[in-house]
Amino acid sequence: MLNPSLVVMAAGLGSRYGSLKQMDQFGSNGESIVDYIIYDAIAAGFQKIVFVIRKSIGEEFRSIYHNKLSSRADIHYVFQEIDRLPKPLEVPSGRKRPWGTGHAVWMAESVVDGPFGVVNADDFYGRKSLTLLFHELRGMNNESLSGCIIGYNLRNTLSDFGSVSRAICDVSSDGFLRNITERTKIVNNKGQIGYIEDDNLNPLTGQELVSLNLMGLSSPAFKLIREGFTDFYNHLPDPMSSEFYIPTVFDLMIKKGINIPVIKTTDTWFGITYKEDKPVVHMKIQALINEGVYPEKLWESIR
Repeated sequence: MLNPSLVVMAAGLGSRYGSLKQMDQFGSNGESIVDYIIYDAIAAGFQKIVFVIRKSIGEEFRSIYHNKLSSRADIHYVFQEIDRLPKPLEVPSGRKRPWGTGHAVWMAESVVDGPFGVVNADDFYGRKSLTLLFHELRGMNNESLSGCIIGYNLRNTLSDFGSVSRAICDVSSDGFLRNITERTKIVNNKGQIGYIEDDNLNPLTGQELVSLNLMGLSSPAFKLIREGFTDFYNHLPDPMSSEFYIPTVFDLMIKKGINIPVIKTTDTWFGITYKEDKPVVHMKIQALINEGVYPEKLWESIR
């Protein structure tokens, strides 16, 4: 049985946040959200961690994380750059924007040889959620195309300071994904939740299950990602800004008739989208330290 890897997407630009969220400090001893993700992942059973980063932050990123993590897990780094494309594709002239989360996951193909989980570097998922993902991956057949999603209630994943992007899951009565739709402008306006499209607010209940990119895949998914990205590239709506999202890969799997379980978690999520989110996240992490969930100095032990 292959031990699952964890792919951490840490190449984002943080345009709405205003700086590199992946390396910002939130814990009482300067820990980042990445620190807490990896701490929980190792406690859940993950032994191999793959960071997807950009070359421009590579040296600084390694200097922060390598020494404290390399003795605790098998650490790898891969680079997401806009010119890393399936052959014979080329970057459209003038494009500077990254290609999105689906492209980011594909970067890990060279170092992942079994089932793998995916996480964002700026989302606090909770240890129970990472444990659910690990155990689902441990039972996954890596010989065939497979996947799973850990689902959160939409209402519990919103920011008070602006719109967020969420992949809304339509789940069958027996717990399998029927459809997944990426909504890039979901807002909570004084308790009224909805997504903005064509300048119109389309209402949502807040009880919808959403993916926060905490999901799992078998390694044959890399081939599907490559094929899906190529099709996406060949039909680019906007060569300068269109992105290939990882939920698109799950949509392709559904169309192939693959059952994808959506596993609901009761964990409390919080994350960083805007600068104003920082004190809230710091307060929530400190509360977890006070409750004994985490030690003051995170890497002194793994419980």
